[in-house]
Amino acid sequence: MSSNVFNSLTKGMRGAWLAAVVAFLVGLPCAMLIPPLDRDESRFAQASSQMLETKDFINISYQDGPRHKKPVGIHWLQAASTAITSNVSERDILSYRWPSLFGAALAAFSMVWGAGMLLARKREDDEVVDGFDAKQTALIAGLTFGVSFLLSSEAFIAKTDAVLCGFTTLFLMALAKIYVTYRDRTDPTEKPKLTKYKLIFWLSFAASILIKGPIGPLMFVATAGALAGWDLRTKELKDTGRLDWLKHLGWVWGLLITLVMVGPWAIAITIATDGAFWGTAIGDDFAPKLVSGSEGHFAWPGLHTLLLPLLFFPGTFLLGGALQTAFTRYKDPVVRFAICWFLPAFLVFEASPTKLAHYPLPTYGGLALLAAISLSVPLKTWAKLTNVALGLFAGALITLISVYGLTEYGNASIVPVVTITSAAALLVSGLGALFLWRNHKLTGLMCLLGAGVAAHLGFVTILSQLKPLWMSRTLEQTLVDTRLDPREGLHPGPVATLGYAEPSFVFAMGTKTELADTADQAAAALRQGRPVFVEGRHDAEFKKSLTAAGLKARTVKVVKGYNYSNGDDVTITLYQLQP
Repeated sequence: MSSNVFNSLTKGMRGAWLAAVVAFLVGLPCAMLIPPLDRDESRFAQASSQMLETKDFINISYQDGPRHKKPVGIHWLQAASTAITSNVSERDILSYRWPSLFGAALAAFSMVWGAGMLLARKREDDEVVDGFDAKQTALIAGLTFGVSFLLSSEAFIAKTDAVLCGFTTLFLMALAKIYVTYRDRTDPTEKPKLTKYKLIFWLSFAASILIKGPIGPLMFVATAGALAGWDLRTKELKDTGRLDWLKHLGWVWGLLITLVMVGPWAIAITIATDGAFWGTAIGDDFAPKLVSGSEGHFAWPGLHTLLLPLLFFPGTFLLGGALQTAFTRYKDPVVRFAICWFLPAFLVFEASPTKLAHYPLPTYGGLALLAAISLSVPLKTWAKLTNVALGLFAGALITLISVYGLTEYGNASIVPVVTITSAAALLVSGLGALFLWRNHKLTGLMCLLGAGVAAHLGFVTILSQLKPLWMSRTLEQTLVDTRLDPREGLHPGPVATLGYAEPSFVFAMGTKTELADTADQAAAALRQGRPVFVEGRHDAEFKKSLTAAGLKARTVKVVKGYNYSNGDDVTITLYQLQP
């Protein structure tokens, strides 16, 4: 790409829209390839489908039980997207993934929009060597964020995280504009007119609460608290109204907007559940994550740091520069804001005993901003070496995981995809690092971004072809192949399962799918002529129940695979009543 073409892409709002389109398109093929995931995605999608089936858009349910974990926002978005693009009876997971795709696009768009405003300021003390201008740097930040492994993965998963990231990035960028404008004023008594940005802040802040409750407010408190504390200790800001940006945020009408947006549903769900929603959501879901390893997801501090090079790829090749920028340019309000966006909340997630890889995603925007700025900073040798070492480490991890998937669960047909993925992750990205080292920055960036897109698409393609991992899809196909699928009308339904209760199977086969708790329940389903799946560990018990009930079952097919939700190899038998 020539510099003239790159310049034309940054004119006006083109850069923001380009980053949004790229983030959307990187996630779209993945959303079309990957079957419904266990367990969270399928639970979210199933609960949203039940809203459409029951027309109850207040309560959140999974089959016959309440699902009191997250606010309703994501379910409204998924229900709306499915109503517009599909039909609930089709069980099309793509229709539930559209909000996540648009959420990732919003995050990339917001990054470019906000960074462009912030970096357009004239900074006389900046030392720039072969650097990019403000809009170019903003576009680089948005593209780096948009194609990062974590965001482009969450973009195709039908749950809260990509949408939350979109809203948090938007309100933090609006907050950054307010903060930097107040910091740059020469007259401490001046009150800048920033109503538009305050309105954007409060609207997106309230939306984040509807999506994932306290995480949006956590991001605000961590960022704003760190900024306020840092500024209060900065001597050069003395007597300049250091906290005016926070005092004049429009608290009265902003909190009123939040109340208007969140309050009606909060009141409705309180009435509908007699307050039980809050007891479960806070007491049983959120609070345990702060004090113990909730749902078996305990990990020691340091996990998110170890995963960062992999999940931020291909931006990993800029992490050394981001680190140097943070160390040497922290007096710049934009750099200071980026540090406070990333570090405090990241440390909170790191300190929490419950850890999942996607938790720190809302903090990655600050890191992307630092990484982009570093391209206009003369890097020291240690920063360049860190860039290359961490980037190649991440590329090697992607290659090793791809090869492992091939050897353990794949077949020869995906060898070409593994080869392409490995070449992108190591060779193309390494070439980009070489160009950056030699100061051919635009060429290096294009190599890195291309490597990131190719490696992610290849990685997901490999994943989609590892058939033993997709047990629910295999079980559904087994019913179709054996003409036992109740949806065809030849046999009574619903399907019953004993021992295998993954939400992806419930989503695929429908809300009425019976997850039998006992062998007797499974035998009763068989008596009614319904097809029954029995996981191997329950097979002997199931046969005893059949004998006791005077029933005979025909073994239709035995399916073997791997349940990645609990890490077990599984053998599941499809039974049919034998007259």
